[in-house]
Amino acid sequence: MTTDLTAAERASGEPGVVLVDDVVPARAPWSAVVAAGDTLTIVDLGGNQAVDFLVYDAHDTSLRYSAPDTIQAQDSIFLTTGSVLRDCEHGPLMTVTADTCGRHDTLGGACSKESNTLRYGHHTAAQHACAENFLAEGGRHGLGKRDLVSNINWYMNVPVDPDGALGIVDGISAPGLSVSLRAERDVLVVVSNCPQVNNPCNGFDPTPVRMVVTRTGETS
Repeated sequence: MTTDLTAAERASGEPGVVLVDDVVPARAPWSAVVAAGDTLTIVDLGGNQAVDFLVYDAHDTSLRYSAPDTIQAQDSIFLTTGSVLRDCEHGPLMTVTADTCGRHDTLGGACSKESNTLRYGHHTAAQHACAENFLAEGGRHGLGKRDLVSNINWYMNVPVDPDGALGIVDGISAPGLSVSLRAERDVLVVVSNCPQVNNPCNGFDPTPVRMVVTRTGETS
């Protein structure tokens, strides 16, 4: 796959030095430390690909993304431009600086072998899932099961019905759409490029995504 750095910089809205430019294969995990002030841009290459996402303080991983604190602070269950991802002590971790998709999920959680079996039948027990990706990739940074919390699902469409019921439905993303996040401190980002094939969160066909980290105020 070819690399278009100019497009990545346009997506982030903050041109500068490109520090990381990785294409994450379908179903694969990814992680990186993003330094304070740097921008991470996640590009949905194929369209409608859910990207499960956790973020921790890079120097103290007990300070990690908190869905309740993030939702309470912004008074919305959806994330978009201006949303601040907050930790369990209400401190800012990352801020969404640009978003061409428009809405992202905070409630749907990560798929696992256990939840697949419960929802879709015992024949799915052998399927790879996001929980396993998080454990494998998090383990590279000393994280374990107790460090997994409710995650963000970039590009995943989880509407809430008037009675409070959640649904996982066809996505609202499209090829090339992106979301950019500025690190408010040094953070560790852990991602599962969702392997789910039993519901429409990935259009039943998981595809690669692109992760680009840029540093502003510098030129290449």
